[in-house]
Amino acid sequence: MKPIRRIVIVGGGTAGWMAAAALARLREGSDLAITLIESEMIGTVGVGEATIPPFVEFNQLLDIDEREMMAAAQATFKLGIQFVNWGKQGDSYIHPFGNYGYPIDGVGFHQHWHRARAAGDRRPIQAFNVETMAAFFGKFSRTEDYNRSGEYPPVNYAYHLDATRYAKFLRGYAEGRRVVRREGRVVDVALDGESGFVTSVTMDDGRAVEGDLFVDCSGFRGLLIEQALGTGYEDWRHLLPCDRAVALPCAREDGSPPAPFTRATAHSAGWQWCVPLQHRNGNGHVYCSEYMADDEAHDILVNNLAGKPQAEPNFLRFVTGRRKKFWNKNVVALGLAAGFMEPLESTSIHLINTGINKLIALLSLEGISQAQEDAFNRFTIKEYLRIRDFLVLHYNATAREDSEFWNYVRTMEIPDSLAEKVELFRLNGQIFREEDELFTETSWAAVMMGQGVGMQGHNPMADRMSAPALKAELDTIERSVRFVVDRMPSHADYLKRYCPAPETMPVAA
Repeated sequence: MKPIRRIVIVGGGTAGWMAAAALARLREGSDLAITLIESEMIGTVGVGEATIPPFVEFNQLLDIDEREMMAAAQATFKLGIQFVNWGKQGDSYIHPFGNYGYPIDGVGFHQHWHRARAAGDRRPIQAFNVETMAAFFGKFSRTEDYNRSGEYPPVNYAYHLDATRYAKFLRGYAEGRRVVRREGRVVDVALDGESGFVTSVTMDDGRAVEGDLFVDCSGFRGLLIEQALGTGYEDWRHLLPCDRAVALPCAREDGSPPAPFTRATAHSAGWQWCVPLQHRNGNGHVYCSEYMADDEAHDILVNNLAGKPQAEPNFLRFVTGRRKKFWNKNVVALGLAAGFMEPLESTSIHLINTGINKLIALLSLEGISQAQEDAFNRFTIKEYLRIRDFLVLHYNATAREDSEFWNYVRTMEIPDSLAEKVELFRLNGQIFREEDELFTETSWAAVMMGQGVGMQGHNPMADRMSAPALKAELDTIERSVRFVVDRMPSHADYLKRYCPAPETMPVAA
């Protein structure tokens, strides 16, 4: 076990600078040296502009001022994701970040709602969720703005942000804590002849950068984890067949304010994202090349923008899946170097975040052990598999028959783990979350119900409460949600007061 005194991060972008900012905290009280290598000549993918609530905690952990970060990254608030045309063409639903109601007598809210619905209560389940209703009316507030007594439902939120600007913001944070940035490309990797560990990387100017632990943030190439160590890759295209994307920012020429939610609109062979920033929209079309050509995908995207494109289209190719190991010897892969799952549920930045969290939790500066590597890989594989299943649900739970693509995903064989979840929900609305699974009971219920997976019955424990008592409980929840949303300002007004970004800032490529 060789002590860790030098950490080298290969690659910048969101993954590299998130890692640098978080690891910089380890420098306090130690002689640890952290170096990040990146080249301005190598572009970043830059399409991961939507986040989920745990990302808020990441920034809080670094003591980052939320207002300052949001203004620098032209960020807006995000309450959930709207899915359009997924179950059937013309359908729409929101996957909210907060819960539907709250458990009653230990039984999930959607169980009680189903009982009331069967008895004639016509209120949609969305009426009992503050994030959905605020998103629908274009409003926003943080919990601390109105809920000091704790008697009203909290607001769970994340951000839409310009990933390139966010990385630049973190660069300033990390360099201010003595992380050293080196400009240039890595052209060679040296391995120890006995252990197989990476000992150094050579840059294009001939300089060698030695390290004890290497963090691979080199993107799809996997410069260290794959090209140097030959780790291997598990291909999931049989379950998530989209393998292309085209990204394109645009202005909002219709004068509409930025919505407090991400929109994912399904098309004939994939889907389109719309991420509203303060002064533009981030857009992209994820599609399957087996069923759609690049030109057609580009035309569909351009014809569904809110304004004129502000850059040239960025075409991306990817293979959905994961590395067979995320930590191999003394290399830890983060971001696209670790694997790729399309940004359908905004999990790209989240997986960087949790990868960093696991690395810091397991890391010992006394050296690297097999136990650390094994634990990191086991935890990360579980996380990837659970997210994969949730994404597959969006495609498989559909009634669409209008294209070969939808016919394939609707009828494909799905993992047993997902098939069991769907069957249990269909039977009586039961949802089992395993260990520290990312997606909540409401998340699973929102997507299943939103895409037509109906509950045939409900948990009999929900029948214990009398009908009048249940109605009173539901009325109270609905009134609380309405009270909070009615008093919220518009999302646009909140941004203007809280974290305005200068309109003169140049658009990131």
